[in-house]
Amino acid sequence: MTERLNRYLSRSGVASRRAADRLIATGSVLVNGERPPPGGRLVDPATDLVTVDGTEIRPPAVLTYIAANKPEGYIVSAADPGSRPTVFSLVETDARLFAVGRLDMDSRGLLLLTDDGELAHRLAHPRYEVRKEYSVVVEGTVRQAELRRLRAGVDLDDGPTQPAQVDLLDVRRGRSRLLVSITEGRNRQVRRMLEALGHRIVDLQRTAYGPIRLGRLREGGWRRLRDAEVAALRDAAGLG
Repeated sequence: MTERLNRYLSRSGVASRRAADRLIATGSVLVNGERPPPGGRLVDPATDLVTVDGTEIRPPAVLTYIAANKPEGYIVSAADPGSRPTVFSLVETDARLFAVGRLDMDSRGLLLLTDDGELAHRLAHPRYEVRKEYSVVVEGTVRQAELRRLRAGVDLDDGPTQPAQVDLLDVRRGRSRLLVSITEGRNRQVRRMLEALGHRIVDLQRTAYGPIRLGRLREGGWRRLRDAEVAALRDAAGLG
């Protein structure tokens, strides 16, 4: 059965589909020794030889699914020229993983890592509306009018956000604690939404990604997802 080359590369853990398209355009990808068109082509995994910079690419026989509790100060990247610690250094596996979505360096909490490119693509794409939940502490008292703005959508420099689910949990010592749930995944989105209302973030922790919850996983720790959890993720992404 044939499939798009970018999907094949994503499924093989090389890159996301969008990044795979860019990689194809550079000429690093060959199919049967020939450079495909910049827009890609169809490949047959059973008969076609796909290479990236001379290395044969094949989807892994066994896929890996990991939940990690990212500490503050870690970046979501395989390597960093500035020698900052990366979340991948926390995980002990030989699998070639990439992160589902991102968490900025100043945020912490649940991060999903996998070599299942198709699932990662769908979980991160706003079209599939997979919900992400965050526990957030901000400076100041968040008023009811501000909660209504968050629930209706906030104007950011890259356009208005989709409506968020927001609950004000408590206000103590001049700080508000909120539970925020969104289906988009823009860069630093929750942080920017609250800063747009004038509230500085004190702490931001992702507590759930779709059906997977952080639970009691210790900070800096990781675990493999159970089969039932993987099935639930696939169902949430429309792959069930």
